[in-house]
Amino acid sequence: MTRLARTTGLTDVQQEIVSTVRDFVDKEILPVATGLEHRDEYPADIVEGLKELGLFGLMIPEEYGGLGESLLTYALCVEEIARGWMSVSGIINTHFIVAYMLKQHGTREQKDAFLPRMALGEVRGAFSMSEPGLGSDVAAITSKAVRDGEDYVLNGQKMWLTNGGTSSLVAVLCRSDEGHPEGAAPHKSMTTFLVEKEPGFGEVRPGLTIPGKIDKMGYRGVDTTELIMDGLRIPANRVLGGVTGRGFYQMMDGVEVGRVNVAARGCGVAQRAFELGISYAQQRRTFGKPIAQHQAIQFKLAEMATKVEAAHAMMVNAARKKDSGERNDLEAGMAKYLASEYCKEVVEDAFRIHGGYGFSKEYEIERLYREAPMLLIGEGTAEIQKMIIGRRLLEEYRFQG
Repeated sequence: MTRLARTTGLTDVQQEIVSTVRDFVDKEILPVATGLEHRDEYPADIVEGLKELGLFGLMIPEEYGGLGESLLTYALCVEEIARGWMSVSGIINTHFIVAYMLKQHGTREQKDAFLPRMALGEVRGAFSMSEPGLGSDVAAITSKAVRDGEDYVLNGQKMWLTNGGTSSLVAVLCRSDEGHPEGAAPHKSMTTFLVEKEPGFGEVRPGLTIPGKIDKMGYRGVDTTELIMDGLRIPANRVLGGVTGRGFYQMMDGVEVGRVNVAARGCGVAQRAFELGISYAQQRRTFGKPIAQHQAIQFKLAEMATKVEAAHAMMVNAARKKDSGERNDLEAGMAKYLASEYCKEVVEDAFRIHGGYGFSKEYEIERLYREAPMLLIGEGTAEIQKMIIGRRLLEEYRFQG
């Protein structure tokens, strides 16, 4: 079904890319997603297919072997992939954020070293901010980097790395007080390090351990892990951008586009839930007619479709704002907040339409019901989005007394 969440003003190239991804989702992801999810199995064949389509290099500039496409194109592709299986969109998202940070903030040597291989999917990215004792309070990071000759020595524990095991390049945010006076603002003493490692679990390079996958309620298949640094030595030329103290701003730039991505994921999951709900409502009969003919169900379908459309429109607006070069933290925060909340509501309504069958693992809506809550947390909780939105509104509507 393609009637909802259509985007106007796309170029022929954009339309072709999105259409190709949609066909791939219908043929290669939807038929196998629920089975893989139930087994918590990494979708290796799907990932290989995405590599062949060039999606790992979708926004990487052409000079590095990528397609050089816009954030909007990328977000629309993510929306389609999440419609098939949200975990696959997570595999793409963290890779994309690291590639984006390299493109925007990396040195020429860093771009040359990583972007061509990232465009091919040979090097896959993950990024790491959270720690066991903190989530949204990034300024409270305790992981430490200390200069030692031509290297930095990193110590600390990180949490919630998507692609933590399968990645070969991790952007890690640590505290580095070098060159920053005691008592300086915490965010001014943070540095992003580009950490290369072997894919897998256990000790993946001297001083770096990926303990194993975290068992999750949903968002399965993709590996979510911890990262433990114990005397991890990183060359100084692997400081992102070559200068310490800029890590917080680099990460926030990446998270800003990541929020558009999470909004797109919410749109995709909500659209799939609507498709399942309206299809089931026309098949299930009660009191002598399909339940779709009952007014209560029609009202529910109307509300679901309206939420899908509204979330999609806000996501597209946030992506286009970023592509224009303008500041988009307000729009990205609004889009992420609305899309994740609406996704939860649309999935729950589709679940209700399925009645008792929605509780059965044989039905796809059961998987979506467990996946949607992750979007309420990823890339900043609803409360964090409201703080961002509120502060930006006060800037825009400052009272002139």
